[in-house]
Amino acid sequence: MRKTNQSDVKWDEYDHGEATFRRKELSNAVDASDLGCSLYELPAGSRSWPYHYHTANEEAIYVLAGEGKLETPDGLEPLTAGDYATFPANEQGGHRVVNDGDEPLRYLAISTMNEPDVTVYPEMDKFGVYVGSPPGGREERSLEGYYRIDDETDYWEE
Repeated sequence: MRKTNQSDVKWDEYDHGEATFRRKELSNAVDASDLGCSLYELPAGSRSWPYHYHTANEEAIYVLAGEGKLETPDGLEPLTAGDYATFPANEQGGHRVVNDGDEPLRYLAISTMNEPDVTVYPEMDKFGVYVGSPPGGREERSLEGYYRIDDETDYWEE
């Protein structure tokens, strides 16, 4: 068994316009390899990662404190402390957390750590490829990148 306390893990800060949040990578603190878990804190008026879904990794969130919205394929759903939501590894698992409340929104994000994985960002018309280490993984990747969905090439084209 490996154990850590969230107070011993440093916050990583992300600031990309409306996507502004803090994250503590709890699984990395205990060198977990097959299960990811991070603590997130979104300030009022901010959003998490862009709307996306994975093709190889199931994800879930558990809301610890605050209120907000969860963007899903069906639209915006209310989020409040105690809510638990799962996201399958397909288009129906599309999601983004939005803090439209007045207080910080804190939640745990849990995921499988399978690779290779393709993460699709439908609203941005792009996708990411991860080979050698899954999204959120610490290992070096043999192939990784982000590509426009419409950047198609013929199979035989060099």
